[in-house]
Amino acid sequence: MSSSQPDSVFRTNMANLEAMARTVANTLEGVVEAAGDCLATCIASGGKILACGNGGSAADAQHFVAELVGRLKIERRALPGISLSSDPSIVTCLANDYGYDQLFSRQVEAFGRPNDVLLAISTSGKSPNILNAARVARELGLKVVSLTGSGGEALAAISDHCVRIPTHDTQCIQELHMAVLHVLCASIDKRVVG
Repeated sequence: MSSSQPDSVFRTNMANLEAMARTVANTLEGVVEAAGDCLATCIASGGKILACGNGGSAADAQHFVAELVGRLKIERRALPGISLSSDPSIVTCLANDYGYDQLFSRQVEAFGRPNDVLLAISTSGKSPNILNAARVARELGLKVVSLTGSGGEALAAISDHCVRIPTHDTQCIQELHMAVLHVLCASIDKRVVG
């Protein structure tokens, strides 16, 4: 099959992503802006962002924290963020000693303070370790910003701000989560740097 044919895998995937990106742009702007304001307020007031996710969402959490500590587009001071899936010694210790369901909640308990925000990323919104982390964050007085997909009711219910990509297609959710994460970084930069 030639890549110039309209039904190629490439064109189909790009068309689906374009359509969903348009839907997100038309329906979730206010939610994303509110989440960005929450994260920017946290940083501006001396707090830090704890980010977590599983699999591809763990990579997204790491990427987001790298943008904070490094930079997105503009030169600025390093900003405080911790990816809760990045330290293999902590991850394997907690998974072994407490079970995978407590992997992130133990770290929220250790590192989280009331001025901080938990950024919880889960395409399904049903991952027990993400839900436990969000519950502990709320108990400790942290705000919770979450990114999920259509089925993320459980995570949305315990989040202060939840960006729900309106599809069950995991690939598409992940692709748009990354776009949203870059918008959130830009919102933080705008508030912190001006």
